[in-house]
Amino acid sequence: MIPVAEPNLDGNELKYVVDCVKTGWISSIGSYVTKFENTFSRYCGMKHGIAVANGTVALHVALEALGIKKGDEVIIPSLTFVATANAVKYTGAKPVFVDSEPRTWNIDPEKIEEKITPRTKAIIPVHLYGHPCDMGRITEIAEKHDLAIIEDAAEAHGAEYKGKKIGSLSAISCFSFYGNKILTTGEGGMCLTNDEKLVEKMRQLKDHGMSANRRYYHLQMGYNYRLTNIQAAIGLAQLEKLEETIAIKRKNVQLYNSLLRNIKGITLPVEESWAKNVYWLYSILIEKDYKLKRDELMLKLKKEGIETRPFFLPLHQMP
Repeated sequence: MIPVAEPNLDGNELKYVVDCVKTGWISSIGSYVTKFENTFSRYCGMKHGIAVANGTVALHVALEALGIKKGDEVIIPSLTFVATANAVKYTGAKPVFVDSEPRTWNIDPEKIEEKITPRTKAIIPVHLYGHPCDMGRITEIAEKHDLAIIEDAAEAHGAEYKGKKIGSLSAISCFSFYGNKILTTGEGGMCLTNDEKLVEKMRQLKDHGMSANRRYYHLQMGYNYRLTNIQAAIGLAQLEKLEETIAIKRKNVQLYNSLLRNIKGITLPVEESWAKNVYWLYSILIEKDYKLKRDELMLKLKKEGIETRPFFLPLHQMP
């Protein structure tokens, strides 16, 4: 069976993990955590990286660091993984759903303003399936209404908007390193920022609210959201070959597109002129005039040894 996604661990992953084990530093403190934070943040064009347990808690930490609380509203796309909404709910705030635009399936900037109220405090654009959102237009709207932006870059490691890396276009950006991502640590995540005060807040929040300068002195309520040194060792090895991984994915997309572009009833993924799409998952849209229903096509592909999965379900249609 050809899987939808699988981790590529043929680099220095084993070497670094063995080295990590030999040092004895296998929990949340160690040189690999620091190296991974520094190297990944520099790769994305940001000053600081805060490694956390997964992408969901990265969003939670980011929201709390920005002061999002009960009674606030946060604008998110309806078409995204549920973690985006859950992180908002963790703070007591209300997720407000916005429809997608039809080409990239990302949040539609032209539908954001109609959802803004006096309670709106932030926008979380999700770079869906590896294609960047229109960050220029979203930033204009956010600045007009004095709203914070948190990039949900869980699916877009290495993607670019107008030549700038995704993750460098907001106050805080959040990444996931789950097992099926372009860059994986098995489970894991990271927040990136250039703001020194936000760095301090997020480091406290992920580590029980503990002061960085006084052990076991807790400045605020916090969480156990730390990434382990072993996971960071895997992440550092993954990062070393990230550009190669992206190049292979983009080459594969060219092949898929050449074979599928003339089939009536199938809409292929796009890449806008201002974007670099990293194609986390090669996603197609089955139109009504296609000869098979979506699930029928999935079953036929399964019989041919090709795994597929449906798109995310729109969150506004769920309980």
